[in-house]
Amino acid sequence: MNITGNTILITGGGSGIGRALAEALHAKGNTVIIAGRRESVLDDVTQAHPGMASMLLDIQDKADIAAFAQEAVARFPALNVVINNAGIMRPETQIDLAIAEETIATNLLGPIRLTAALLPHLKAQPRAAIVTVSSGLAFVPMAATPTYSATKAAIHSWSMALRYQLRDTSVEVVEIAPPYVQTELLGAHQLTDPDAMPLADFTDEVMAILEDAPASGEVIVERCKPLRFAEENGNFAGVFAMVNSRH
Repeated sequence: MNITGNTILITGGGSGIGRALAEALHAKGNTVIIAGRRESVLDDVTQAHPGMASMLLDIQDKADIAAFAQEAVARFPALNVVINNAGIMRPETQIDLAIAEETIATNLLGPIRLTAALLPHLKAQPRAAIVTVSSGLAFVPMAATPTYSATKAAIHSWSMALRYQLRDTSVEVVEIAPPYVQTELLGAHQLTDPDAMPLADFTDEVMAILEDAPASGEVIVERCKPLRFAEENGNFAGVFAMVNSRH
């Protein structure tokens, strides 16, 4: 993926990893549009970065996604990259159907629906990219967040299949798999958790890997490699125990 000269849409771009990627890509000279449900949060980001645009999107709403995609293409005809970053992570005590259904709608159906709506436009561009954000927990699940882990495993599998389907088109499929990063995904405590990777360090490493254009299509920072390769390295049980030791 070329990291300059794009028109990039980032869902969940108002905070956390989404905001950090938006800022880094904006600094590289890309046109960046951030999307999310909280207008005030989006406004804070765009006001801090003149030239960045924002659009409201309810990623859980099928009809809203369809209307949003039409508006995005109309407003930004050069749109050639979508970063499916919006996501939620909720602890579950055994099976909590309300949390499970909301998580699946946001983390799995949302990216699939938005990508489907934008794919015809992306395929018509000279070069384009679909970027998914999975997780290290796609490869080693955390028992306290079973549905989150499952949706990220599904996004990984979906990304692999979509990459193969689009192999003869102008559209790349890139997967970013974060480790535990200092964001508010699981709550305010995560922002300062010394066990979490600093967000700035994560973003810098992701940008460097994207610039090198990994042949695998996967962006795996060093901190995430123990999870990503746990099974093939034969130490899944040990890594699973480590991930779940504090929960």
